[in-house]
Amino acid sequence: MSDQDDIDFEAALEELETLVERMEGGDLSLEDSLKAFERGIALTRTCQAALKRAELKVQALTESASGPVVEPMAADALDDDDD
Repeated sequence: MSDQDDIDFEAALEELETLVERMEGGDLSLEDSLKAFERGIALTRTCQAALKRAELKVQALTESASGPVVEPMAADALDDDDD
């Protein structure tokens, strides 16, 4: 199992932001920049996979075999909250 499989979305995103800041700083050697870029690609893929899983879960929760489970909220219901 690789490092990217062991990290959750929030941690991957935080690490990715840190890597971007370091790379933008321009203080890394070429070799370190390439390693950071490679790690950034792996973290990006981890984040994309987590977002896709979340999207599929939301889709599964809002659909049933006969169609959507969740119905759109009527405009009347929105107006009732203002009273």
